[in-house]
Amino acid sequence: MDFVDLEMLARMWQVAKEDERAAVAKRRELEDQMSKALGVDATREGTETHMLPAGLQIKIISRLDRKVDADKAQELAAEHDMGMALSTLFRWKPEIDMAAWRKAPADVTAIFAGAVTVKPGRPSFTIATKEQ
Repeated sequence: MDFVDLEMLARMWQVAKEDERAAVAKRRELEDQMSKALGVDATREGTETHMLPAGLQIKIISRLDRKVDADKAQELAAEHDMGMALSTLFRWKPEIDMAAWRKAPADVTAIFAGAVTVKPGRPSFTIATKEQ
């Protein structure tokens, strides 16, 4: 592939990326308008289904995002002698600290390597137009 083809693909990617951003913004705007028109209460979880006269069905699933302060949860469990409840009420998801992993001695990481699954992720692209 020559650079002319690659430049054309890069420019087409830029257009597609902008189209995607605009489409997401428009979809979200329409969803906001429908939520308002249907009186959706964003502070409640659950599913609402609305039938329109033309036979269209609108299904809205409302969720509340929850974040857990792991340190605070462990502190409260210790304070109230509820350590056993932690594994019942919360999932503990270990995440690898790649900076620490790379700095650790190979004999240490070799021990834990069997607990880590590695698979390729999708590459991320950024294409910008630079003034020459």
